Amino acid sequence: MPFSSFKLSSSLQKTIQTSGYTQPTAIQEKVIPLVLEGKDVMARAQTGSGKSASFVLPVLELLSQRKAEGKAKIKALVLTPTRELTLQVAESFETFGALLQRKPKIVSIIGGASIGDQLYDIQQGCDILVATSGRFLDVLSKKQMNLSHIEFLILDEADKMLDLGFAEELELILEAIPAKRQNLMFSATYPPKMLAIASRITQNAIEVSIENEEATVQKITQRVIQVNIENRSPLLRHLLVEEKLEQVLVFMANKRASDNIAAKFRKYGFLAESFHGDLLQEEREATLKDFKSKKIRILFATDLVSRGLHIEDVSCVINFDLPRSPADYIHRIGRTGRAGKSGTAISFIDYENAEHFKLIEKRAGIKLAREQIEGFELKGEAPNKEKGPAPVKGKGKSKKDKLREKALQEAEKKA
Repeated sequence: MPFSSFKLSSSLQKTIQTSGYTQPTAIQEKVIPLVLEGKDVMARAQTGSGKSASFVLPVLELLSQRKAEGKAKIKALVLTPTRELTLQVAESFETFGALLQRKPKIVSIIGGASIGDQLYDIQQGCDILVATSGRFLDVLSKKQMNLSHIEFLILDEADKMLDLGFAEELELILEAIPAKRQNLMFSATYPPKMLAIASRITQNAIEVSIENEEATVQKITQRVIQVNIENRSPLLRHLLVEEKLEQVLVFMANKRASDNIAAKFRKYGFLAESFHGDLLQEEREATLKDFKSKKIRILFATDLVSRGLHIEDVSCVINFDLPRSPADYIHRIGRTGRAGKSGTAISFIDYENAEHFKLIEKRAGIKLAREQIEGFELKGEAPNKEKGPAPVKGKGKSKKDKLREKALQEAEKKA
C-alpha cells in the first residue's frame, strides 16, 4: 500500500515524497487509517518502526481540516519520556507540516530550558504541544495555559514513561484536559502497568500489534565476545582499529562510567564523547548533532539514547555493560541497522554476567555463539556459586520486625 492510498492532503503527500518516503511501514499502514477515522489506538511496535509518522501525519491532516479561529489553541498534546524524543517528535511535526496552507504552530517543552520562555511560546499561540511529562506538569502547575481545546492525547514510548513515575502523574494530566478527545498510545511492550494506565485513558482503544518487528532485529549481525572485565577497554580499542568501526554507540551502565571512559578514549586519540542525563540541555543537543554529523566517532551513552531516537548511520552498537532487561537489549541494538542498512551489535560478557546474557537470549528468542579475540581471551574460572539454605516459609522477618530491629540497634549505639 503506497502513501498515496491514504486520505491525506496533496500538501502532505508532496512533503512525504520530498522526504524520500515511498512505502509506509507496517505500523503506519495499520494506524494512519484508524487515526483518520477518529479511533482511539493502542499500538505496540518496536522502536525504529516508524511510529512517529503514524500519528504525526494523520493528526496534521485532521488539524488542517479545522477552521482557523484566531490565535492558535492547543489541540494536540504529545507526551514522551525524554527530552531528545520530545525534540525529535516536534521536528517531525515541523517537517511534515511545512507545506500545509495553515502551518501549525508547534511548541516543545523540556527540562533544562527556561520554563518562562516555554510558557511565553505557548501563550503566543500553539496548535501542537510536545513535552516530557515531568516538564508538562511543571508548566501545568503555573496555571497559565489553556488546555480546554485539546482534541488529541498522544503517548509516545508509553512503557518507558512508566519507569519515570508516569502512572502517578497521569491522574493530574487527565484532570487538566477535556474528557472528550482522541487517544493514541504507542508502546514497545505491554507490561501489566501499561495496560492499567491505558484503561484509565480510554475503554475503546483498538489494539494494533506488529508481530514481525523482531525480523528487523534479526537482520542485525549480533556477536558476543567473552572478555575479562578489566580487558573490555583494550578490546574495544582493538576492535575500533582492526575492524575499522565507524559511528559506534557504546552503552555504559551509568553516567560516571560514560564520562570516565570517554575521557580515556580521547587521550588515546579517538573522537569520543559521553552522553547522559546530567549534561546541560545545550550539551546534549550539541553532542547528538555532532554524532549525527560524524564529528564524533564513538558515543559512550547510558540507556537515555536506547529509545525512540533516530540516528542514521550507526554502524555498530556495543554493550560494554549489559542492559538490565531483555527488552532494553532489543532497544539498544535497534539503534543500528536502520532504514534498511546493515548493522552490527556486540556484547561483552564475562563469568559474572554470563547467566544474565543467557536470560536475554531466551527472552529475545536468540542463541549466539561465544567468541574470544586473540590476546583478549577470557581467563580464570567461573566462580562457584554456593546456594544458601532454602527459605523456610513463614520464618522470614517481616518489614516491621526489621524496622524494630534497626531501631533497637540504633538505640544500643547511643547508649
